[in-house]
Amino acid sequence: MDNFDLVVIGGGAAGFFAAVSAKTKNSNLNILIIEKSNKLLSKVLVSGGGRCNLTHACYEPAKLVENYPRGSKELLGPFFQFQPADTIEWFDGHGVKTKVEKDGRVFPASDKSSTIANCLMDQATKLNIRVYENSHANSINYQSKKFEIHLSNNSVISANKVLIATGGISKNAHELIDNFGHTIIPPVPSLFTFNIQDPRIEGLLGISVPEVELKISFISTKNKSKEFISKGPLLITHWGISGPAVLKLSALAARYLHEENYKSTVSIDWIPQIPKTEVLNYLYEEKKIHPKKKAESTNINGWMPSRLWKRLIHATGIQADQTWGEISNTKLQKFSEQLKNGIFNISGKGIFKEEFVTCGGVKLSEVNFKTMESKIQPGLYFAGEILDIDGLTGGFNFQSAWTTAWIAAQSIGN
Repeated sequence: MDNFDLVVIGGGAAGFFAAVSAKTKNSNLNILIIEKSNKLLSKVLVSGGGRCNLTHACYEPAKLVENYPRGSKELLGPFFQFQPADTIEWFDGHGVKTKVEKDGRVFPASDKSSTIANCLMDQATKLNIRVYENSHANSINYQSKKFEIHLSNNSVISANKVLIATGGISKNAHELIDNFGHTIIPPVPSLFTFNIQDPRIEGLLGISVPEVELKISFISTKNKSKEFISKGPLLITHWGISGPAVLKLSALAARYLHEENYKSTVSIDWIPQIPKTEVLNYLYEEKKIHPKKKAESTNINGWMPSRLWKRLIHATGIQADQTWGEISNTKLQKFSEQLKNGIFNISGKGIFKEEFVTCGGVKLSEVNFKTMESKIQPGLYFAGEILDIDGLTGGFNFQSAWTTAWIAAQSIGN
């Protein structure tokens, strides 16, 4: 029976980074990575549209954790140990130059995700870390201070320590973890777009608004209301709405939307920078100063794209040829409501192709975040998306993977 100091289950970002970091910390370690498919680092290769958004240029841990709907409290300490600046420095030290884009997202300068994947695989090779592909653990037992791992090819190996970094809760991973008495928070999708069929936005594919405010409310079983709010750019798509504001809201409300089968209503404030009372005053002023001007062709102060402005005008019942002077104050109030609190029905969720993320995983209170070791089973570690941690879009999910993997590696290396 082959014996290893560390067996890493999962050949993704967290798994490779943990293995490489542990071996760097302690060169005497005999390490094995087990990957169930023949596609190592597959998520790294497809993320960011094939460019790999590996982290985000946010260097203050207290601000960084604000980008994690689940796991913010637990990640604060680890981010003081290993944060985006450390990620950038690590890859730079291993030959990967990076660049920061205007929105803070960090990519390899090559714009190729293969640069990141190749770097990690090259380091694993240089450090003599063994990798089993097309192999998975059927079961893991702990006896005589060792982990006994039964593999899918009917072989058995042993390990002093095991790190689970499967990237999500598959049925197999669930069974392995459940065997040790850990609680699994059921996984549900996070970071998705909203399917909306509505004449106000139908056919406006590609139109974007620089900043909107979205609100979504739920009534809980105890008759208590829960409201989620998100600000940011919005993009109108074939199927509804997308963009950073939508993705953030989907992450914040992931569990509630799942419980509602992704059918709900969302309020859109198209001009959050202007208070509602001021918007109404602007409309009254327009009626007073330009009574003969057509309302649909005015688009006050360029508040939004003209085509969207016209749709919202018509949705209020204002005719295409109506002038401001012909519109009643009641209609202007309705138009103000349309601009500041437009209600849209969500009929389902779409897929955000650049970053597929779930919330759910190993219950965080059962893990020591100073070491990433299980509080239930000594020698068992967790890193990456297997934990009930998920971030917003922009490189935050990879950063939590690098950080938790690095923390685990330091403990294992010691």
